[in-house]
Amino acid sequence: MPERIASEDFVRLAVEACPSGMIMTDAEGKIVLINAEVERLFGYHRDELVDQSIDILVPASARPHHGGLRASFVAEPKARRMGVGRDLFGVRKDGTQIPVEIGLNPIQTKVGLMILSAITDITERKLSDERFRLVVEACPNGMIMTDADGKIVLINTEAERLFGYGRQELSGRSIDILVPAMPRPGHAKLRKDFVAAPKARRMGIGRDLYGVRKDGTQIPIEIGLNPIQTNEGLMILSAITDISERKRATQELANRSEQLERSNADLEQFAHVASHDLQEPLRMVSTYTSLIAEYYNGRSDEKVEKYILYVLDGAKRMQRLIQDLLSYSRVDSEAELPMLVKSDVALKIALANLDASIEKSHAKIDCDELPAVFADATQLAQIFQNLIGNALKFSGECSPHVRVGAKREGDKWVFHVNDNGIGIEKKYAERVFLMSERLNERSLYEGSGIGLAIVKKIITRHGGLVWFDSELKVGTTFYFTIPATQGSPHDRHNQCTTR
Repeated sequence: MPERIASEDFVRLAVEACPSGMIMTDAEGKIVLINAEVERLFGYHRDELVDQSIDILVPASARPHHGGLRASFVAEPKARRMGVGRDLFGVRKDGTQIPVEIGLNPIQTKVGLMILSAITDITERKLSDERFRLVVEACPNGMIMTDADGKIVLINTEAERLFGYGRQELSGRSIDILVPAMPRPGHAKLRKDFVAAPKARRMGIGRDLYGVRKDGTQIPIEIGLNPIQTNEGLMILSAITDISERKRATQELANRSEQLERSNADLEQFAHVASHDLQEPLRMVSTYTSLIAEYYNGRSDEKVEKYILYVLDGAKRMQRLIQDLLSYSRVDSEAELPMLVKSDVALKIALANLDASIEKSHAKIDCDELPAVFADATQLAQIFQNLIGNALKFSGECSPHVRVGAKREGDKWVFHVNDNGIGIEKKYAERVFLMSERLNERSLYEGSGIGLAIVKKIITRHGGLVWFDSELKVGTTFYFTIPATQGSPHDRHNQCTTR
């Protein structure tokens, strides 16, 4: 044997230096040469393998057919991978089997045909593949792996449940079986485009996607595509999520939103009707009750006069309530688009509207430098008017002193309206902004109690928050926020003081 190979020492050196296991056999399958990696791989010394049949390294179950396979290769010798499409194993000296990949290379020599086999231990790859398979199997989404031609090579249990197929029914078939009939003709081109430029992405961005179940029903889905380079070429792993529940929830939300819009429109219409149809008879009641009071002035007893005052007060309060309810309903319907508003100008408008109350109560109003913000100018003035109006109303026994200011905090302006009034108990922190709440007796303080509800609705519409800090018999500070627009100017003005 050494004489036969001596003229080809360069082959021996190349084989020995190869990092893969290298075995050279003759046409009958007798081993004539191995390298050190084969010794390590199979646990034999080379003297134990040279001149032995290659079948010594073949598992017993595959050995009966191995001679025929060798003969076929010798009949048509050409470089190729062995066992394409099936798992191959080699047998070690201790009887254990290892998964291998084998490349066959025919070599014509002076002494005839030789076959050089390159053998790679793929145990680690098999373990990695198994871990990958377990991860895919455990995934809560449907997972389907296809090759570059769209043939399904792997699916998980969730994909079986999702589409109603067993994995054996899908394995080896085209992914198009899960695509609805209408988009199916164009699906091959979409797959081809993805293979040409593979990168992880969502499929069907901007349009609805559906999958077809075994029973023919369609389900709305989301698909994430992930290209994976393998030894067998490009594979595409698709993560598939059933979004049926999300679709139903979205549709239900849309239906409720539409119902709410209709309800709001009906309430708005009712408010307009109420402002006319209810106020007109109230004006009549008030007018004729006043005439009765004037007619019987001094000619009726105290009880009758008291009852007349009750009627007048009730009519007046009802008119005020209707007007405030109408104002509340108009916060959205009559709102204007936000524009750059100088807060101090909105404050001056509010103070002008409160001029009579300020003069009557001998109030002092101080304001710091205020910013320009993007807001509805009329509604910003209404916020100031309602908060300052409350401060004047609930001032207690001392003359009202109200201070208005603002400071920048991150992406918002925080305004404050501080007073020295009677204060609010902490337990009313949430209730005070409810439309149905009134915390003080009507006999002591006028008003419908809707003012703060209107303030909250306006501020919420502007994307802000409102809250207060208070101490009984010391005073209250109301805070509200207005989002600050990047780069919006902070116009500064002189402090304003009103007495």
